[in-house]
Amino acid sequence: MVGNKVSHSNIKTKRRFYPNLQTKRFFIPEDNTWITLKVSTSALRTINKNGITAVLKKAREKGMLA
Repeated sequence: MVGNKVSHSNIKTKRRFYPNLQTKRFFIPEDNTWITLKVSTSALRTINKNGITAVLKKAREKGMLA
């Protein structure tokens, strides 16, 4: 996403808004393995709500994971 940085004197310059990415390890109990994912904080909330297994299954169905 792109927007303007506005200074105190109201000068506008272009800036970018970056997603809040975090590197996180998750344990998969079905496979008894750990995986490392770089996910946004909103994705972390989704994983906490639905569980890592359900989120991975949905990502595979959408073709986001191999």
